[in-house]
Amino acid sequence: MKYTYEELAGMIDHSLLHPTMTDEELREGCDVAARYRVASVCVKPYAVREAAERLRGTGVRVGTVIGFPHGSSATEVKRHETEVACRDGATEIDMVINVGKALSGDLDYVERDVRAVVAEAHRHGAIVKVILENDFLPTDEIKIALCQACERAGAEFVKTSTGYGFVKGKDGKYSYEGATEHDLALMRAHTSPKVQVKAAGGVRDLDALMRVRDLGGTRCGATATAAMLDEYRRRAAAEAGGSEAKPAPGGKVGGGGY
Repeated sequence: MKYTYEELAGMIDHSLLHPTMTDEELREGCDVAARYRVASVCVKPYAVREAAERLRGTGVRVGTVIGFPHGSSATEVKRHETEVACRDGATEIDMVINVGKALSGDLDYVERDVRAVVAEAHRHGAIVKVILENDFLPTDEIKIALCQACERAGAEFVKTSTGYGFVKGKDGKYSYEGATEHDLALMRAHTSPKVQVKAAGGVRDLDALMRVRDLGGTRCGATATAAMLDEYRRRAAAEAGGSEAKPAPGGKVGGGGY
């Protein structure tokens, strides 16, 4: 296999963010994360404390979302959300930029917004991943400028998407791509090595996960964790046995959904 199990499992932030998720589904999701030894879970803010308690001693980190999914909260609200999340046990913070401000050309506002969350998270020893929501951004130039602003603000990661950016277009249709190969390569090329890149949205099979890594991504938000890592084990076992493993279908990076 091209990558080890540990390398790929260590990329995954197991996403537990669906709006209808119940308490039991949250607990089951945390157990999946522990069983597959992934990097982290990403849970809704109210669930941080329970997830932290359930995952204590497993090595799986607990992350949460701030200003999710549209990034429209006031900066002080985002800062306070971060404070509460860290107090409850979050060590990773995935915040959404203020997309409207970015599209208005007010990148100074965006940078101050990110900087406030980063300062609060770092005060508690947590890291920050900044979600650009690239589907809403019309040009590479604005994506590049936002990557640079996030780096100046001290964020550890830039992230492609929320996975929940479905909005009605001018044609009345709902559409969403999520992580794309183009955006991952662009973000990696326009941040320094100290900033990492996270994919989210549409990475649903093992080939897509490996493609994220090929493109320089080091984290990936996913709900299909078990399917991807079970497929890894199947292929690794087939290789060890000398037979040719049939690749999983798909492999496209992007395509909507977290």
